[in-house]
Amino acid sequence: MSARIRTLGTVSVATAALLLAAAAHSPGTGAAPSGPGFAPRFPVDALLTASAPRDSQLRVDKKGLCHAPGGGRVCLVSHPGAATWTVAMQEGRKRIKQPVALSGPLALTMRANGHITDVSVTGPRGGALGGSLSADGRTWRSTWAVPAGFRYRATVRTETPSGAPVVSTLHFRTAAPQGRRLTAEFGPKAGTYGVGQPVTATLNRPVPAKQADARARIERALRVSSSPQVEGAWYWVDDQNLHYRPRSFWPAQTEITVRSALDGVNIGDGVYGAGSKPLTIRIGDRIEAITDASTHTMTVLRNGEEVRTIPVTTGKAGYRTRNGIKTVLAKERLVRMRGEGIGIGRGSSDYFDLKVNYATRVTWSGEYVHAAPWSVGSHGVANVSHGCTGMSMSNAAWFFDLVRPGDIVQVVNSLGEDMTPFDNGYGDWNLSWKKWRKGSTVHAKNRVPAAPRLAPIA
Repeated sequence: MSARIRTLGTVSVATAALLLAAAAHSPGTGAAPSGPGFAPRFPVDALLTASAPRDSQLRVDKKGLCHAPGGGRVCLVSHPGAATWTVAMQEGRKRIKQPVALSGPLALTMRANGHITDVSVTGPRGGALGGSLSADGRTWRSTWAVPAGFRYRATVRTETPSGAPVVSTLHFRTAAPQGRRLTAEFGPKAGTYGVGQPVTATLNRPVPAKQADARARIERALRVSSSPQVEGAWYWVDDQNLHYRPRSFWPAQTEITVRSALDGVNIGDGVYGAGSKPLTIRIGDRIEAITDASTHTMTVLRNGEEVRTIPVTTGKAGYRTRNGIKTVLAKERLVRMRGEGIGIGRGSSDYFDLKVNYATRVTWSGEYVHAAPWSVGSHGVANVSHGCTGMSMSNAAWFFDLVRPGDIVQVVNSLGEDMTPFDNGYGDWNLSWKKWRKGSTVHAKNRVPAAPRLAPIA
């Protein structure tokens, strides 16, 4: 099949073979169909007819529609910035040699009588491109925009009104992305963590909340899988940082893998996604330390069973320990604590300067679980600390050896303020699941519309 293309208006000969359209099976009039992908605004950058006789000429009318005299049936027009790229399918194999400047979803349309029964679009490394059928079974559209810079193969199975199967295969590649690149760095570092450890993603450039479509593309491309599988969601902490957590704590012994599918994704405003290093972490036993400030005790559980109850002291008046769920951030065998760290100046009766053993950090502002041998007479009796949870040297050493980053440390019945979600450590679990999902751009929009039932291939 060949066609001689005459340039009219702003049509470019150099890109004339950009798109390849397959002809519809039923007789046509020669005029291009109207609708998405067929009647774009100028400038037009490529024209090609799939079924016009040899040496026929194409022309573009004032409305931007293309026509092929001599019985041509289908004529596709592509232009920069098109929301979708539509291909009318016919039986056989077609290959587009030049890259397609596709900036949105891919639509595969059955223009003849009949309906689509199955669509499979594979991309790099055999990954499948998800999509859904229209209600009439005539058009398949990819769920998301197609990443740039990759090769794809689309296999479309259709059925004629008489029940005869027709198979079409289309090979194409998308043009390499041009412009600024966006990457995501995942955290924490590879290793084993507690059941409260959130997954983090830090973007190399800000994406403001007003760019909701861009945020949605990014969020969908950040893939978290776990074994066992659990329900989870991303939360936009700010313009460059996201946290991911499940509805409740991770199950013990879970393996979590985080990957980015941003590479080649058109984020918008001239920004394209780039590759990011994947991350795998593991979750250990479920360790929970629950401190009751009113009874001055800490109860430690492993996988739901109590293993030790420890007498403790928490924050006194003016320095009350924060209520809520915290996670272990780090462990420091010996740390120097001074009053300046929490705003107490030298000369104050509350000033302190101490070397502290077995310090387990739970907030960035300086709240620890640590050894406090100087107040051992108050352990289990009264709250006398400056906000930390103090215990004996032996209990602190035992606790220090037991816990790891991500383990749960919860304080109840304190007269202090509530732990904040994000600005002082990992307080993510203090948000209800309903509120957490509100921090996701796509939590209510990521359901793929139900497709019509597919007829079996004869």
